[in-house]
Amino acid sequence: MNPLEQRSAYGLAGIYGFRMLGLFLILPVFALYAEDLDYATPVLVGLAIGIYGLTQAVLQIPFGLLSDRIGRKPVIVGGLLLFALGSVIAATADDIWFIIIGRAIQGSGAIAAAIMALLADLTRESQRTKAMAMVGITIGMSFTLALISGPLLQHWIGMSGIFWLTAALAILGILILTLVVPTPAHSSVHGDAEPVPAMFRRVLANVDLLRLDLGIFTLHLALTSLFLSIPLALRDVGLPVQQHTYLYLPVMLIAMIIMVPFIIMAEKQGRMKAVFLGAIGLLVLTQVGFYFSLHSFWGMAVCMVLFFIAFNVLEATLPSLVSKTSPAVAKGTAMGVYTTSQFAGAFCGGLAGGWIHTQFGLSAVYLMGALACSIWLLLASGMQVRKTADAI
Repeated sequence: MNPLEQRSAYGLAGIYGFRMLGLFLILPVFALYAEDLDYATPVLVGLAIGIYGLTQAVLQIPFGLLSDRIGRKPVIVGGLLLFALGSVIAATADDIWFIIIGRAIQGSGAIAAAIMALLADLTRESQRTKAMAMVGITIGMSFTLALISGPLLQHWIGMSGIFWLTAALAILGILILTLVVPTPAHSSVHGDAEPVPAMFRRVLANVDLLRLDLGIFTLHLALTSLFLSIPLALRDVGLPVQQHTYLYLPVMLIAMIIMVPFIIMAEKQGRMKAVFLGAIGLLVLTQVGFYFSLHSFWGMAVCMVLFFIAFNVLEATLPSLVSKTSPAVAKGTAMGVYTTSQFAGAFCGGLAGGWIHTQFGLSAVYLMGALACSIWLLLASGMQVRKTADAI
């Protein structure tokens, strides 16, 4: 990449990463914090955690299309201001309902598609995949950092402080957009990087793409529902919240190291389907393992390592499969639907997990995850893995 492309990629990856960090920071601690909030119930706690996914899913494609009309930067600035506003509302809330409102407004700042469109405007086609991979890596790093730092931040500055921090990250994102990211000479629609309305019917008619959309939906349903229960279970086996970091850190490091050979096996050795289905099967087993290890620290620790090995493998291979399954002209549309499915899964995981917790108890949340992943495994077993993109 030339210097302008590098500057664009690093700047936009930073903006995306700061935003996702702000969304993820509450994940490892909110279930514990919410116990003391007025009007809190397991269903409302799940809704507070996952509601950002609903507004994100509904608005990210429309905001991307809006950026084609009024420009990328105005949409991104507007989205970051909404994110900051939602953070402030949540930071000043003293009951669960205002936090739900704040989280919904956070998610309404849906700038994913606009960021990818701006990145496409600022990079040559030959360098675009590399630039987008940088954004993807940043998202993964943000998630890992949030899990590790969330419990410590909760101990040091409290949940209100975390929300104020996320507001500050949004403002920092606006500064980066203004001072670091270049303004393109002109914007155009890039079918390989952003949704194109004419392509939606073709994308939604492709069974293999729908399987992948179901996959990312299920993966994030399982992830969100997991964090309705894991913080509570760790607390109940005697691990103070500020010490949860000392579990998440080795878990994430071990999982990231172990996932690498499987990614190489999938991509370089042509064993994508075997690795993919094996990772889904491991998700099922870990959910069952959580059910039986609810009162065992070491049992949960082992299950967490196995869960995040599977999660990291699937989070890395799913976008690759989407890219290989869709042709270049529809790739941006396919990724837009895929991302929408991801955020919808986070919403449904929070809401359904909270309802299951209320009706059947905390351990039943894991059985819900096991059932959802089992259905995914069954449907994914019929998929066709292509080495290169084919026409839909």
